[in-house]
Amino acid sequence: MKISVKKENGFVEYESSLVDATLLEVLNDIKQTKDNSLAFSSGCRSSVCGSCSMRVNEVEVLACSYKIQDGDRVEPLKNMEVVRDLVVDMDKAYSFNKKAKAWLSKLALNNALDASDAKINEVQSDCILCSSCYSACPVYAVNGDFLGPFALTRIWKYASDKREDDVQTKMSDVQTNGIWDCTLCDNCTVVCPQNISSKADIEMLRMKSAQFGFMDPNFGSFDGGFGFDGSPSF
Repeated sequence: MKISVKKENGFVEYESSLVDATLLEVLNDIKQTKDNSLAFSSGCRSSVCGSCSMRVNEVEVLACSYKIQDGDRVEPLKNMEVVRDLVVDMDKAYSFNKKAKAWLSKLALNNALDASDAKINEVQSDCILCSSCYSACPVYAVNGDFLGPFALTRIWKYASDKREDDVQTKMSDVQTNGIWDCTLCDNCTVVCPQNISSKADIEMLRMKSAQFGFMDPNFGSFDGGFGFDGSPSF
């Protein structure tokens, strides 16, 4: 079985005798037997840490769960600084959680959660911060200040938590380079190993924003040539 791995000077082809193996197992075999300079990240080997995310045939995957196929082309995540080979710097993506203030900011202490409350944002709690969604995001590719999929998913997690007592401020914090910049292309959902739909979460954030009087700043440009009173705008 042959695969190509992107290194500093382009793709390098390697051959492995492993059968029915994960990409991570093949990369470890290559490193141990053929090229000890090959660099990649890994951790839990159980699809819960997110550290082995990379791209195969231009699609984001976790190396520890992807079953390798003959002819696969492996490369690092997009939209991030490559440290070496398949290793990228995810710190900027992680920083958007802080920039978006993705935490419970003001607790309503009397609003304890029950089992049904916990299920409301149970899926959003499964994010493993693998950054695949940032790699696949066409908005982040052109706007490095876009808060991005997993940060906005995390905001919805806390905005939908009944213990949060200042949802309006949370909505205010995601208006610029946030929910209205998303194209709703759904690339993030397709590549998420945890089946989280950041698109759906962003749609919920837009509806919640509207409840507090926030509107898409570009809305006025989509009036079809008519003003809000129905009169022509030309």
